Amino acid sequence: MLVVRIFGLAGAAALLNTASLAADLSLPPPLPPPVLQAPVVAVTSGWYLRGDIGMGIQQFNDFQHNQTNPNFVWPASWQIVQKNIGDTDFIGFGVGYQWNNWLRFDVTGEHRKTSDLKVIGAYSGFNDFCPPVQTGQPSQTCFDLIQAQHSAWVVMANAYVDLGTWWCLTPFVGAGVGAARHTIAGLTDTGFPFGFSALGFASTTNPGTSTDNSKWTMAWALHAGVAYNVTNNVKIELAYRYINFGNIDTPVVDCTFNGCLNPQGNPLAFHTMTQFTAQELKIGVRFLLQAPEVAPPPPAFAPPLMRKG
Repeated sequence: MLVVRIFGLAGAAALLNTASLAADLSLPPPLPPPVLQAPVVAVTSGWYLRGDIGMGIQQFNDFQHNQTNPNFVWPASWQIVQKNIGDTDFIGFGVGYQWNNWLRFDVTGEHRKTSDLKVIGAYSGFNDFCPPVQTGQPSQTCFDLIQAQHSAWVVMANAYVDLGTWWCLTPFVGAGVGAARHTIAGLTDTGFPFGFSALGFASTTNPGTSTDNSKWTMAWALHAGVAYNVTNNVKIELAYRYINFGNIDTPVVDCTFNGCLNPQGNPLAFHTMTQFTAQELKIGVRFLLQAPEVAPPPPAFAPPLMRKG
């Protein structure tokens, strides 16, 4: 009987070990900790094309005269009483390079449409070619009305710093330097009310005139705006620009009509618009010429195989 009990206990122990091993084999091994994948990052470096349209409020500080005939004496009482130049619209195109996600450069060319220039100068006194209407009466005040049309072509090299992107919006700042070719056309100088002109008695019917000309000046600009990422290849910009063209000379005005001649000879002079500037609002579109490169995500671990015992 003792031998039978010993074999029975041994058999029971063997069955328990077998059941425990089978239970262990039926449970899967613990899973490794999850691996967090970095987001896909678009690298927007590369060449791009751009186009811009906008409008600008133009102004200048002074309208200085520059006498070219040394024999003519300019009216000592001459002063500018009104000066104005109209607003302008412009359209531009350019090519640029996105260096990385925060720095880019481009070169642009634009045409600024014709705007009207109007300046009124005043002078008085017999010695300044503005005698009284009748002998014995006090001196009157005479006026010169100077009119012309201004347009320009502008070439700029620009650099921009993009300040980060939030909700597809990228604010940026920038600066540019370049040159502008200004054309001043149809310049006339007409005297009022007695038919006299500081440029030589140019009457209201025969004003002093000039030949149209074009001149280059240096230009510089400051930019600030925000770009909207329509896609990784297309950006729309809304921007403010301050642009400074420096000093712009008009053509020489020559009074050669009857009545212009005087003992000092024909009066010749040109004017200078000093510190010609504009404050502008523009809308632009940038097209990236190559598909953006996409950084691959890090490798992920495959889930372990499941075994059932």
